[in-house]
Amino acid sequence: MTQPTFFVEEDKILSSLFEEGLDDLHLYKPGSSPMYSERLLSLLSEDYRKRITVHDHFYLKEEYHLRGIHLNDETMPAPKGYKGHICRTCTHLDQLKEAKRHADYVLLKYIFDSQTEPDQKASFTLDELQEASRKGLIDRHVYALGGMNLDTIKAVKDLGFGGIVISGDLWNRFNIHQELEYQALIDHFCKIKKAIG
Repeated sequence: MTQPTFFVEEDKILSSLFEEGLDDLHLYKPGSSPMYSERLLSLLSEDYRKRITVHDHFYLKEEYHLRGIHLNDETMPAPKGYKGHICRTCTHLDQLKEAKRHADYVLLKYIFDSQTEPDQKASFTLDELQEASRKGLIDRHVYALGGMNLDTIKAVKDLGFGGIVISGDLWNRFNIHQELEYQALIDHFCKIKKAIG
């Protein structure tokens, strides 16, 4: 998932992440003007754009031939007439089954304490997640979001999640206001990719 704000080296970093094997990017820029998203997307190759899911300004999906759109909760309806790839965020295990029915995949939020939002703590115990996995609620259509890092990847894989969403663990390694050199961020992504397998 992208940083919530735009920054100078972003297109270069995102291109490098795709080159290193990033599967899917969520373009998450809450409250921003669509003009900035358009500019960023225009700087990325078409091959990379088709692996991007947008969180708002849904018209960008068609205009830039993106992968799909993201809806912020379990019940938010898709835009009228929309046909295409949909992802949703879900924050409650009891709503996961219904959320999966109306999405290609679901981001289950607050698996572990957030690394970007210090006040957002884990919403589930390990026992609750294991039970959800046994019941088939957690499967390849559910991605873990919140607190994902090298230390938590194994637990998430063992629970049967289809993937993970990396945000804070990656972006906390690059100061968007002071740095231009981002190789440490790319190197860390490669470690994460290797740990995922």
